[in-house]
Amino acid sequence: MTDPLVPPEETPPVEGSTAEAHEERPDGGIWEHPRFWMWLVITGAALFAAFFLARVFYL
Repeated sequence: MTDPLVPPEETPPVEGSTAEAHEERPDGGIWEHPRFWMWLVITGAALFAAFFLARVFYL
């Protein structure tokens, strides 16, 4: 007897496994875009540095 085919997004059953197949997480999302977070950190660092530079020049 052959095993039934399992769709690619599901995990095939295994002997002794009590877990059920789970759906894969879809691609995308804000955590998968490191350029956004890098831009945010660099912008925050530049604003923080600009504050101190402004204090130095205006004193």
